[in-house]
Amino acid sequence: MKSYEKMPKVFFLKNTFEVAVSLLGTFLFTRDEQGRVTGGKIVETEVYLGGIDKASHSYRGRRTKRTAIQFEKGGRAYIFTIYGKYLQFCVVTGPEGVSDVVLIRSLEPVVGLEAMRERRGRNLLRDLTTGPGKLCQALGIARDLYGADLTGNRIWITPCKKEICAEQILVSPRVGIDYAEEFADKYWRFYVAGNPFVSKRDKRAKRLVDVEPREFFLSRLPNPACSGHGYAVRDRWRFGGGVASPSE
Repeated sequence: MKSYEKMPKVFFLKNTFEVAVSLLGTFLFTRDEQGRVTGGKIVETEVYLGGIDKASHSYRGRRTKRTAIQFEKGGRAYIFTIYGKYLQFCVVTGPEGVSDVVLIRSLEPVVGLEAMRERRGRNLLRDLTTGPGKLCQALGIARDLYGADLTGNRIWITPCKKEICAEQILVSPRVGIDYAEEFADKYWRFYVAGNPFVSKRDKRAKRLVDVEPREFFLSRLPNPACSGHGYAVRDRWRFGGGVASPSE
């Protein structure tokens, strides 16, 4: 069985926005009961802040059977269903009790393409993983992976092979959350500019390097762009996952 380098558990305990940006360029993999590995490069993410975010399932600290895993320590899989049929996969972030998550919206398919085509019933690469429901189906992500350890052997994330420059990252409002009132227009969606596997492009998108750091003050965890470390977001957003760390 081939071994894969995996993101360390401490990675998932960082600031939620830091995780969301750093996940771009990393690889999400799954292994099924037959031993087939499928996966691809993460090219689109969204942040959902537990407690204060009206688009979050744990808004106002709502702890239910569905949301319970969001309150666990970061590095677990939060899987839920929309419209009664489509699964979505999120990465739980931060220390225990925070309930923040990062939704993985799109992948660039890389490994196990035939298995993905079989599961999706589609042949074109563009039809395999360009959306959160599609990628769950393509990678065989099912409800039994709810709460799974993201450093385990069934589902995991590996570091990027090549860093994505901050200048290549676009920021826009999240998709499909019109009900979230003032939170509907928050620029909490991140994606790789020009990548053909991004689910949806937004004319309102801004470059990450042009975004005012105050956009991210609502995160309760320490954020290097907001904590007065002596460097500006315009100089570089570099974190240490898919995007390199800033020099102070």
